[in-house]
Amino acid sequence: MKLVKTLTLALCFTIAMPLLAQNKSQGGIDADMMRQITQIAASKSNAALSNAMASNSIDDLARNYKNSTVNDTHFSVETPKQSIHNQRSSGRCWMYSSFNVMRANFARRHNDTLRVEYSHDYLFFWDQLEKANLMLQGVIDCADKPLDDQRVQFFFHHPINDGGTFCGAADLAEKYGLVPVEVQPETYTAERTSRMSQLLSSKLREQGLELRKMVADGKSKSAIKQRKTEMLGEIYSMLSLVLGEPIKSFSYAFKDKDGKTVTPVRTYTPLEFFQETQGGPINGTFIMAMNDPRREYYKTYEVEWDRHTYDGHNWCYINLPMEDIAQMAIASLQDSTKLYSSYDVGKQLNRNTGYLSLDNYDYSTLFGTTFGMNKAERIATFDSGSTHAMTLTAVDLDAKGNPIKWKVENSWGADSGQKGYIIMTNEWFNEFAFRLVVDKKYVPANILKASQQKPIMVMPEDPLFDLDQ
Repeated sequence: MKLVKTLTLALCFTIAMPLLAQNKSQGGIDADMMRQITQIAASKSNAALSNAMASNSIDDLARNYKNSTVNDTHFSVETPKQSIHNQRSSGRCWMYSSFNVMRANFARRHNDTLRVEYSHDYLFFWDQLEKANLMLQGVIDCADKPLDDQRVQFFFHHPINDGGTFCGAADLAEKYGLVPVEVQPETYTAERTSRMSQLLSSKLREQGLELRKMVADGKSKSAIKQRKTEMLGEIYSMLSLVLGEPIKSFSYAFKDKDGKTVTPVRTYTPLEFFQETQGGPINGTFIMAMNDPRREYYKTYEVEWDRHTYDGHNWCYINLPMEDIAQMAIASLQDSTKLYSSYDVGKQLNRNTGYLSLDNYDYSTLFGTTFGMNKAERIATFDSGSTHAMTLTAVDLDAKGNPIKWKVENSWGADSGQKGYIIMTNEWFNEFAFRLVVDKKYVPANILKASQQKPIMVMPEDPLFDLDQ
């Protein structure tokens, strides 16, 4: 038996040698390459460090002790504080940041004497229904393409999601209005969206296949539209069960910052409440600025199919250097105006202190290597991109008016970070800030003119165009 095993092993080794040679020619790891790999690894080995890393988290070991506390929390320019919200286990940061801006603008118009808190659950219902329609209609529009076509796969890969942008919030609010949180509070599923998203995705994929077959079978446009309407009725029913049916009208009286009722009770529809609290359309009042060093600056770009409603606005932005973005942000904050902004917040975040700095964690020394990509390279290789929306509320300026650090209102609850806020150094801001929504009155004339160019169409698969979550 031992002889058989020996012969078997010898035979396997003999067969494996040509395979290794074949792997070498095809870019595989051969025996010689493996010897070099292990020699390089051995030259970097450190028994004490290896033992420490086997028993502790990487971040705990890489944390820079000097940045373990935040001593300087003073800001020379700061907007009025408001209550901190918590998106919990959902990807709705885009809506929280949008509402933060909207409710701050309302309070500002009333000299900070009145307050309003909007229902996230209400607008989220319409967001999900509209995204379902966007997916189904997109499938119909592309039904003449094969199932493995890039655009068809775009709809079937992620048929629905809970992420988004300020542009989507503006479209939804203008179409469906807004309601106070008191009349439509959060449900369990609104705060924990993953299971609902999974089930809705399965249903939409099933429905999408049926619509493609109807097109292939030559069904009339009216028949296809009717079937799509029936499908959306099913989606509406599912959403109603977990989010509650959207409120149609309600009675409401406004309160001051101390919670005291200061206006008579009045009956509103959601659209009337939107008009009462926002004063008119949001679209057309702002620009979306982006910092993408891969593309030409002072050009306007539009992301195909990147919208919340089929009849809404694609995400359109002007690409700018960080210096221009910073100056528009400073001008807004100096006029007590908060801004929707988004970042790659996972990079170098100390969650305990709510502090973002490029040297919070020294991974290079810990691993004996370098992490040397610049911003453009990180974006191009999917290493970095906009992942989380927060509300820019403050900036600290030096004697020459240059930014030293920034402060954002987050949506992770009042117990997170700096009592619900995050502080970031200007160096971190330059590397990991991406989007900024700016009221046009704070936009310089040259940038405003550039933003009115015919946009260059770009594809939603680009690594920078993930939705804020």
